[in-house]
Parts: sequence; structure tokens; C-alpha cells
Amino acid sequence: MATTTTSGPMSTDNGRLTPASKKRMPPELSILMVLFGIAALFEVLGWFIVGQSFLANMSRLQIIILQVSVIGIIAVGVTQVIITGGIDLSSGSVVAMTAMIAATFAQDSNWPKIIYPALVDMPFVVPLAAGLLIGALAGFINGWLITKTKIPPFIATLGMMVSARGIARWYTDGSPVSGFTESFTMLGSGLGRWAPVVVFLLVAAFFHVIMRYTRFGKFTYAIGANPQAARVSGINIDAHLIKVYMIAGLLAGLAAMVAIARIKTAQAGMGLMYELDAIAAAVIGGVSLSGGRGRITGTVIGALILGVMLSGFTFLRVDAYYQDIIKGAIIVCAVVVDQHRQNKRKKTS
Repeated sequence: MATTTTSGPMSTDNGRLTPASKKRMPPELSILMVLFGIAALFEVLGWFIVGQSFLANMSRLQIIILQVSVIGIIAVGVTQVIITGGIDLSSGSVVAMTAMIAATFAQDSNWPKIIYPALVDMPFVVPLAAGLLIGALAGFINGWLITKTKIPPFIATLGMMVSARGIARWYTDGSPVSGFTESFTMLGSGLGRWAPVVVFLLVAAFFHVIMRYTRFGKFTYAIGANPQAARVSGINIDAHLIKVYMIAGLLAGLAAMVAIARIKTAQAGMGLMYELDAIAAAVIGGVSLSGGRGRITGTVIGALILGVMLSGFTFLRVDAYYQDIIKGAIIVCAVVVDQHRQNKRKKTS
């Protein structure tokens, strides 16, 4: 029998070629439908349980978007880590550490004027740069430990999670830091209350382009899909992983700067559970924990789903303990669905 081969245009899915005839609905569209479905469910439950509309309250929708902005910035970095097949449990603690250290540079004190009497306020770039550098340094340590000592990402980032939280408490002896300069607080309110949202969307758009259309993104997907093949093809896996973890740390530092500029105070206890929320946003958004698959746009929608869920539970007066139980169950379900998709792809390939 003669065998025939299918020729024609090909499409890409995270760097993998598939025949045009096998094009499917974009994964973001299905996740977006889930978001609309959850919002509609809370709208119906709102009328039956509390007698109010969930979606008609514009202030509630604004709060949802503001709540997910900080987590969303972190999730963009965590998404890249997960795509490589790794994990980052240190994000929340890095937020606290960078916030506490950088906040001391943002205080309205006299010491800048001693150095330069004409200086009214410390320029906001100084605490911002400090926060970004500290976050990137934490990410570098994570990446170095993973690539050079070969310990699992779970253990390396778990150690950073504990250490960074300890540094956050030690740096100011557990005392909160406040009294920021006007120039620094503009980072959180320079465009009104929407400043964190603008930062989040700019970060998401930038890294969406990086991951989809640059060599860095292709290398990230290749490492997560098949590390051995990536190494054979000439990719310096160790150097690339260090860069990915540095980006995750840098974005955690940026999220910390946006958060403290908005609330105008920094505390050692801030950032608790942020890492789990960021991982949840990525997983719900379609990022595979097995690595090699996922998109920044999906993570953005996943973050919005988390925000709608949190606001909806509060709207329905669901106890906080039950909220955590439900959130955990949703994360598990998302992972189960991902595993089912992975097994289905293996059978068809």
C-alpha cells in the first residue's frame, strides 16, 4: 500500500508544530468561558442567597481587578518557571523581603538631603531599583542552587521561602515601615487607583511577546518539553534556568514595590500565600505543571478567575476557611484536567 503524507500549512502550539487540519480552539478561549461561567454563577447565587446583583456593582469589579494585579505580576514570572518544568515557592517571602528593605529607601527622611541639600525627596527609582535588584538576587540564588547543586526546585525555593521571610522580619526587627516619599507612592497611585493594573497589564503584554516571539521564549518551552533534546540542540540549560528564576524574583520584587506604594506601608508578614495564589493562577490558566506548555494570556485569565472567586465568596458571605478549601479543590481539579490532557496527547502521538 502506498502511504500518503499530509502537506500544507502548519500551525504552532507553544513551539510544537501541528497540521493546520488539527487546529483547535485557542486554550485561552475555553478558560475565558470558565471565567464568564463563574461570574454568571455568582450572579445567580447572589439573587437567590443575598438578593443582590454580583456584577452590577462596579466598585466590586474594580476591587477584583486591583486585587489580582499584584498576584498577576508574580504569576507572570511563576508561569515561566513552571513552563521550564520547575516551581517557585519563594515568591511570597521574596515580596516581603524586598518590600521591607526597599521601603527603608523610600522613607521621607533627612539623610538624602545631607548628601545633596537640594534634593527634596529620594527619587523613586532608588527604592524601585533596590526592590528589583533584591528580587533578582533571590531568583539568581534559586536558579544557581537548582542548576549547580542539582537539588530539586521544590527544595531550593522552599529554602528561599523560609530564609527570605526570616530576613524580612530581621531587617526591621519585625516593625512596619511607612512614611514614604510622594515620588515613590506615585508608583501605586500615579494613574489614580488603576496604577497597579496598568503595571500588571504592561508586564503581562511584554512577557507575552517575549515568550511567543523570541528565542528566549522558545528556549523556555524547549527546556520544559524535553530537557535532553534542548541540551543536544545547543541550549545552555543552566544559564537559561538561572535567567528564568531571576525574572521570577525580579517580578516578585516589582509586585512588592507596587503593593507597598499603594498601601503606603510595608510589613514583614505581607505576601503570605502569594506564591500559592500565583501558582494557582498559572495552573487554572492552562499552564502544565509537567512543563513545556502554557501561555501568559492564560495566566492573566487565571488570575482574574481567582479574583472573581474570592470576591464572589465574600459577596455570598462564605467563611474564609471554606474559601481555602474550595480554592484548593479547584487547583486539584485543574491539575487533574491537565494530566488528562497530557495522557490524551501521549495516546494520540
